[in-house]
Amino acid sequence: MLIFLLQVGALLAIAVALGRVAARFRLPPVVGELTAGVVLGPSVFGNVLPAASQWLLPPAPDQAHLLSAVAQLGVLLLVGITGAHIDLELLRRKSSAIGFVSLGSVLLPLGLGFGLGFLLPDSLRGSGADRPVFALFVGVAIAVSALPVIAKTLLDMQLLHRNVGQLIIGAAAISDIVGWLLLAIVSALVSRGLGVGVVLELVGCLLAVLAFTVLVVRPLARRVLRLAERSASPGVSVSAIVVLIMLSAAGTHALGMEPILGAFLCGIVVGSLGTPSRRSLDSMRTFVMATLAPLFLATAGLQVDLSTLGRPGVLLAAVVVLAVAVVAKFAGGYMGARFGRLACREAYAIGVGLNARGVVEIVVASVGLSLGVLTTASYTVVVLVAVATSVMAPPLLRHATRPITTTAAETAREREFAGHFE
Repeated sequence: MLIFLLQVGALLAIAVALGRVAARFRLPPVVGELTAGVVLGPSVFGNVLPAASQWLLPPAPDQAHLLSAVAQLGVLLLVGITGAHIDLELLRRKSSAIGFVSLGSVLLPLGLGFGLGFLLPDSLRGSGADRPVFALFVGVAIAVSALPVIAKTLLDMQLLHRNVGQLIIGAAAISDIVGWLLLAIVSALVSRGLGVGVVLELVGCLLAVLAFTVLVVRPLARRVLRLAERSASPGVSVSAIVVLIMLSAAGTHALGMEPILGAFLCGIVVGSLGTPSRRSLDSMRTFVMATLAPLFLATAGLQVDLSTLGRPGVLLAAVVVLAVAVVAKFAGGYMGARFGRLACREAYAIGVGLNARGVVEIVVASVGLSLGVLTTASYTVVVLVAVATSVMAPPLLRHATRPITTTAAETAREREFAGHFE
């Protein structure tokens, strides 16, 4: 317990401090918060003071799980808040554009990553997978986006209520669903062998979750929140929302899918129920954005070990994979947006915004390492791509959105959601 408390205190203090430093350099705090984990991880703290690092961040699973549990709570609530700020009417009007963006931002990186997987050296391929499976896994790792990091970036930059921010979140949400489905297929290919039955089972579960959300979760949430709003204490509504998000996340996790999916869908449901529900969300937003979200991002950075890049082969592979990942995701998002009849500037912003991969790719890398698809070196390369793209996206997104004028509808939406997220 002592170590856990010190871990939380140290990570949060450094994350908030570096977040403020990043803000002074006109970067979103997410950049500094991600860097906090790298500083406290094996790359810096572990090399300078290895004994102290082993004491503060021991590798024992029972100790590490305490910190990861708190980080998981933070990411689920962050994604829930993000889902609640989705403008469903805008998504309906722009459904074709979001569809094209999602298609392009997944298929192009997946195809190029799959081809790259056949060109990478054998030293990066784990013993638990043959070359086609390894190549497919590389494609999935490059194709995913990080909805939590994208959400935090848009919130920090006050772009979530802009049309372009809504399109990025909508496309990222759809891309993440497809990415988790692809990851499940690759995992099944390694452990059980790929078959038509496995694919149909996964697709059926996804369709069932969407139908259950509309037919059961939304009416239930409406009744629960109406009952909670009758209480004299405003905290009852906040607790009810947290309970709904946690149970929704547990539901998708029980079906073998990511809990993030359930939290995001529940957030959309809560946000669609009207102003009182959104007001309750605002009450919990401050704690989530100021405490749990920075802690989650700092914990993600702890897994980066830059010392493995000292080997020339690994460094060259990291540069190539990073270049392919950035170009493929940007080109896919840009071309999808143009096919969806969006302006060049909006298409540029969407391609840039979808490039952040963050902890989602770190989770993908962890799965690959546990399945034997990745080695320690290739795991480090994938994690580096996750952190680098998350750091690159905010300043590029700021540059891309600066010339886009704010419309009256965007201003009205910002007032409706009561919201500057700073």
